[in-house]
Amino acid sequence: MPDSLHGEHGRPRTRAERLAAVRASPFLPATVLLFILSAMAGLFAGSYTYAMADPTPHGIPAAVTGAYDGPAARRFIGGMEQALDASLKLRPYDSREAAVQAVDAQRVFAVIDVPAGGRAISLDVSAASGATVAEVLTEAAAQVGRATGTTVAVHDLKPLQRGDPRGLAIFYITLAAVIIGFVGAIQLSVHAGALNPAERIAYIVACALLGGFTIAAVVDWWLGALKLPFAESWAILALTMFTSGMVFTMFNTLFGRWAMLPTWVLMVLLGNPSSGGAVSWPLLPSPLGTVGRWLPPGASVNAQHTAVYFRGHQHAMPFLVLAAWAAVSCAVFVIWRERHPGGRTDEAPAHAA
Repeated sequence: MPDSLHGEHGRPRTRAERLAAVRASPFLPATVLLFILSAMAGLFAGSYTYAMADPTPHGIPAAVTGAYDGPAARRFIGGMEQALDASLKLRPYDSREAAVQAVDAQRVFAVIDVPAGGRAISLDVSAASGATVAEVLTEAAAQVGRATGTTVAVHDLKPLQRGDPRGLAIFYITLAAVIIGFVGAIQLSVHAGALNPAERIAYIVACALLGGFTIAAVVDWWLGALKLPFAESWAILALTMFTSGMVFTMFNTLFGRWAMLPTWVLMVLLGNPSSGGAVSWPLLPSPLGTVGRWLPPGASVNAQHTAVYFRGHQHAMPFLVLAAWAAVSCAVFVIWRERHPGGRTDEAPAHAA
């Protein structure tokens, strides 16, 4: 039968029509997701391995008191730097009490007190300031003391709580708040897409308040892993969840259905490994240790860490970082709300004449 009898059905498709058919096919986004998810799996494993598998000190702030400039003290400090393969950023203080206050203010991670003569040195570490830092300092001090013939007495100024011997509980509760924060915002987009901007923000606030309370209650009241300053820890977790949810909402406004990709990169691939929760920032690779404090997970870990172990020494900076991310995300969402895939029109239908 001649092709002309088939009309349009017999005509070969043009290149433009074939491309349009590919774009309309459900297989295109599925194939793109296949490669993206594979790449993200490798990046996820790589980012955590890079940050946490082999923590190495780069520079550890430490207070020094007493005869720290004597020959014996210089040999000990030089041996410590050689054993750590890193520099001790020494900050002299007039008294041990002033040095301990610097630990409380989280300006230093340890105190090296050298009595006159320098044959017996006191090293005060602070596991609460960073369990991994305290561990490497203690191991290095024992090794250097034997090598230099110096008696070293190691004390822990701020031990970790009994239910959290590795100091990881704060990292875990922050991780929960970050992930559930943006997953909750994703679920609102999927199952409550008709919410208008004010309603969506209100529900993200409600999810953050209830979710933060639940995390704190489970960890403190139920498991007893951490004794939390409950109201402050709840507020930090709620602010973290709200910020995480609004970050996804911002990216959902800017990038539509691909919003999960930048959210995952910012909050999980980059934010969590650099937060200092699992590995203290002096042991992180330098770029991560620098950027982590300016991202929501790192700010949340810092605020929670101070609330739990250094009460009375809370800093404004972590809260300002979280508030800035939340404010920018809300502003982007509200200003460009017409680009967000959700929402509805509340206009009533016109009455028939």
